[in-house]
Amino acid sequence: MDQAVLTSIFSVRRKVCFPELQFPSSFSQKRGPRETYSFFDFICTVSQLPLYIIMTNKTLVKVALRYRAVYLDIRREDIDMHSEAAVPVVAFLARLKENGFCVSEELLHALNAVSAETLADITACINEVMGVDLNWAPLVKGWDVPTGESFIDHLITLSANLFGGEAAGFKGTTLPCGHFIPDGTFPLERYNGCPFCGTPFVTADFVYKGQASKLKELRLFTDADLRHVFTSLLASTTPLDATQKDSLDQLLREYPLPDDANITMKETAMLVVKLLVEQGKAGKATPLLKTPTDVLRYLWYEKTGYVQIIEPRTLVAHARKLYYHMWCPLDRGADAAKGMKQKLMLKYDRRACQRVAQWLNALPMSAQQAAENMNPKRGMWVRMIRALRLGEYSRKKGMEHLAELLDVFYKQDYTTWQGSVDKARSANDADRTLALLKQRPGLFARCLFASMLRFGSSKVLAAFNEIADKLPARLLLSLGNAADTYFDTNEVRIARPITGVTHKLQPNKLLALYDEAAREAMVRDVMGIYKSSMTRRFAAAASSSSPLEGGSRGTIYIDPALYNIPVSIGDRSTTVQDTSCALMGTRFPVEGDAVRLFMQWGKGLHAQHLDMDLSCRIAMSDGITHHCYYGHLTCVGAKHSGDIRSIPEMVGTAEYIELSLPELDAAQARYVTFTCNAYSHGALSPNLVVGWMNSAYPMKISEKKGVAYDPSCVQHAVRISEGNLSKGLVFGILDVAKREIIWLEMPFTSQVIHDADCASIEALLHRLENKLSIGELLEMKADAQHLSLVSSPADADEAYTYEWALNPAEVSALLNI
Repeated sequence: MDQAVLTSIFSVRRKVCFPELQFPSSFSQKRGPRETYSFFDFICTVSQLPLYIIMTNKTLVKVALRYRAVYLDIRREDIDMHSEAAVPVVAFLARLKENGFCVSEELLHALNAVSAETLADITACINEVMGVDLNWAPLVKGWDVPTGESFIDHLITLSANLFGGEAAGFKGTTLPCGHFIPDGTFPLERYNGCPFCGTPFVTADFVYKGQASKLKELRLFTDADLRHVFTSLLASTTPLDATQKDSLDQLLREYPLPDDANITMKETAMLVVKLLVEQGKAGKATPLLKTPTDVLRYLWYEKTGYVQIIEPRTLVAHARKLYYHMWCPLDRGADAAKGMKQKLMLKYDRRACQRVAQWLNALPMSAQQAAENMNPKRGMWVRMIRALRLGEYSRKKGMEHLAELLDVFYKQDYTTWQGSVDKARSANDADRTLALLKQRPGLFARCLFASMLRFGSSKVLAAFNEIADKLPARLLLSLGNAADTYFDTNEVRIARPITGVTHKLQPNKLLALYDEAAREAMVRDVMGIYKSSMTRRFAAAASSSSPLEGGSRGTIYIDPALYNIPVSIGDRSTTVQDTSCALMGTRFPVEGDAVRLFMQWGKGLHAQHLDMDLSCRIAMSDGITHHCYYGHLTCVGAKHSGDIRSIPEMVGTAEYIELSLPELDAAQARYVTFTCNAYSHGALSPNLVVGWMNSAYPMKISEKKGVAYDPSCVQHAVRISEGNLSKGLVFGILDVAKREIIWLEMPFTSQVIHDADCASIEALLHRLENKLSIGELLEMKADAQHLSLVSSPADADEAYTYEWALNPAEVSALLNI
């Protein structure tokens, strides 16, 4: 191998990826210009590089797929747009079609510029994401034909096993799990496992492919595109959902942190701080930690894995609920609470103590300001100060600011802004209260509605209008979305804390002091302030397509699909979307006469009892409700594939529900709610995947093993993340009349679907329907900036397509004004 070639390969990879690598001694010896290096020298050199650098970077491929793209390590300038598809590319396209994908023209030509090995690696990544190699066999073979099992079958089987089964003279079959199935009960030839205990004996090594009637187009992502995604996630002005957090966490390990990164969200900053600490660069995290609350947030994130600060007592109480079981002998709630207390015990080494002491000592706040900031979490701070030995470090030279902070904190030699507001509000001193609220616009926004009811709409809104333009646009948007619900005494309001317990909120009792006309006027006044402020912001924002010289106007294209997607404010999803990044509230049209729900869990886990349940609730027009679940496998318009309560080794297992729209129409069904929940102890299993399939053509069900999964037919799927705290999850609602599926995410804490709160589900659906859509927000931008709407993205100066909306961080950038 030529010396210059090898030197170039090694130096470039070393400079870009791993500057700490050293040349082997054999390589560093000087040789003549015509001398070559042996293959052994080459292996000695390249063997220092991690394998994933030599092969396709699977992390970048998987992140790109979330944005409906394929990552290729090429430059767009090098693409030959007149090339013909090579044989490996044709084979790759066939594999993509089997998974329900097609490619854009640009990506088609770009594929010719990469090797066949790269295409094979990308195919393997896509198969892994789509779960092609997992076990998709349910409990029942050919489950579209009901087995006829009933409660009597379970009762007879239970009795036969209690009395000794075959040894007692009963006729039947003893299964590998040890249970005896009497003759005349379950038709065993129809099952892949034990119908009595739900233990599978058979796994499937295949899935159906290519049945989809509609393919999802993939576009090209280069390194520049992923870096743009990376910077947009860092700069997001709204909190990141679970998918965005996971993508950012992976990209942080692939790309260096930009020197000019503008990180505005505290939760995003915690991901960056954690990485810097892992890399031994804790000093660089100091500018990101501006208040004691930021430091506490990081410490709690490091301890619990949650970027929100959840009180210890809340985590303990939630653990007790998660491990509660309706059958007392299996109730482990008390043990779980005790275990959580042990888990939350604080213990830090000297290095961590010194790191936190330096962060607090470097805070740009005065001691009084810092102590006031610590006051809302005073109990947690007392524990942290002791565990981190901050009193000891405060006595060291150079830690004078930390010493002063602790002195003020323990002596409580400070006043709190919130205390002053509460005192003025209790005294009904409107002028004093509003003057204090104007000092902190964000907190003013959060108590705006309550203040309007207490002090009068006109006076409060006049004060609020003075500081409205200082607020983040996302807060103004949330006020506009919430006004209708808050001032309507008949609407159900819900709160969704991170613990997954959805609470219904009672209307503010002060609403009873106002008549309906006054309440409607309050809504109009709030919307007026919100819209006028947003208009001023858009008008002031720099736009590349502002009115041109000579009186001509810029143009804008708004994809019609964007009018069906609400702006995601206040509804962060806690699940990971590996094949798309749809925003909550997105509506998916149903093409055929069947919708197939699926759930797969147990991937990577050893064989064990792990009971997850897939269910649906069918709401009829007459108010009657039907449930399709493990206790009722068939009902009007729905069929269940059987209840599995144990998982096989490593490959997981699956459950399905088939919904027939013609049958639902005939029965006058209105809505079908999709749910999954953990019947076993604890929360939903990590890496559990739920979603639905849809195709204009009939989708097959195997008569031999019952497999009904086809990756090409998957319309939407979500994966439960490691930090999930919910026991149940509502993940979609089918509007039967409109033939649309609304993706939403509402956690609940119950073992069965019957305990999911219908009123809370309907309230969430109603809130999503009333939210401002992305299309409407873009229309406000167009009006404020005098842009003309056009019908084609090719003719527009600014084009906002559905693909653009797949990156929620890009949508959030509209609010960064």
